[in-house]
Amino acid sequence: MDTGNNNNLPTFLKCNFPPYDKDFIGGLAIGRFSDGRVPSDLIDNLAIYLAQSHRYDRTSYANFLADSAVKFVRELHKLGARKIGVFSAMPVGCVPIQRTVFGGIFRRGCVKPLNNMAKQFNSRLFPALDSLDKELDGIILDIDVYDTLFDMIQHPKKYGSEVSDKGCCGVGSLVISYMCNTLNPVNCYNSLAYVFWDSYHPTERAYQMIVDKLLNKY
Repeated sequence: MDTGNNNNLPTFLKCNFPPYDKDFIGGLAIGRFSDGRVPSDLIDNLAIYLAQSHRYDRTSYANFLADSAVKFVRELHKLGARKIGVFSAMPVGCVPIQRTVFGGIFRRGCVKPLNNMAKQFNSRLFPALDSLDKELDGIILDIDVYDTLFDMIQHPKKYGSEVSDKGCCGVGSLVISYMCNTLNPVNCYNSLAYVFWDSYHPTERAYQMIVDKLLNKY
């Protein structure tokens, strides 16, 4: 999920206040839905958005998104980009907000249809990117984060975490934006125990583990 920021967007869901970005360098809340650094920050230290509507069922919509992503990569190449990395969809059916929306407070299982849609997107995207990599000069990488994050969610203790079905910062099952603030008496004191920082976004520690695996692979 995109962590932002959305400071200049007309939305009531803001996060430019503590404890957001509490683990970021300087500890200044800059308007991102995270406790700290995200993959782009972590990778940078080492030297899709797309829309359509209800005209599609889940499978055809996933295919449309994948095809649009490939088209976007081709456009980037035309503009001169020669090193392009494209992240896979994550297991969106396992993020805390989707568990809450589809299962409520007590039924916290992953939403299988949404995960299947993400897998359909990935299965359409990766072969197309591989073909582009062979066709065009430069390097085009498909970066798979689905499997690693899914394993972290299913087996949190394997990665040194305790909780993977709820976010760390917030109240009850709604843990995002203004529900995550320094006045909250049950604020997130130990983000290391959680896979997710809020209802959508992994913690910096989770991101770091994902990036470490990616670096070993690529």
